[in-house]
Amino acid sequence: MKTDVEQLSTYKSVHLNSNNVKTHFIGVPMIVWALMVLLSLVQLPVSIPNLDTPLNLAVVAFTGVLIYYFMLNISLAIGQIVFIVPALYSAHLVSLTTDALWIALGVFVIGWIIQFIGHHFEKAKPAFVDDLNQLLIGPFFIMAETFFMFGALKKLDDEITPLAIEKRRAFEAKK
Repeated sequence: MKTDVEQLSTYKSVHLNSNNVKTHFIGVPMIVWALMVLLSLVQLPVSIPNLDTPLNLAVVAFTGVLIYYFMLNISLAIGQIVFIVPALYSAHLVSLTTDALWIALGVFVIGWIIQFIGHHFEKAKPAFVDDLNQLLIGPFFIMAETFFMFGALKKLDDEITPLAIEKRRAFEAKK
């Protein structure tokens, strides 16, 4: 399994332009939330004592994602809990509406349009084109960038940024 430094530096190598990163702060949460809504539409035949609502696929999937994030970096995973839990709850509420599918699809498409606008600024393809695992790293990267903006995890930032620049230069040299 790749480390947090490897995953984040690969992702950051195509997210060095500040305008691209800004678009990702909007697009990535939109895409993640839309997926949560879609996955919340799939109810699982499992009942959990003292839980008023049935378990859905979103809770299962994002529990797995959180476990992966904890394996990469405990601090960032805890930060992700702060985003994921309320997002799952709001996605569940939306999944109860009759327009849930259309809302989710609309938010999903708009989120991706914003992402691709960002990559126009970057003049680089999205990270997932070469490694599908990078789809899971997008939200993790946004959380890391949030920590970095507040001066937290400076050592991690100091490790990934030079590696990202090196990876970007290596990629551009191959062109």
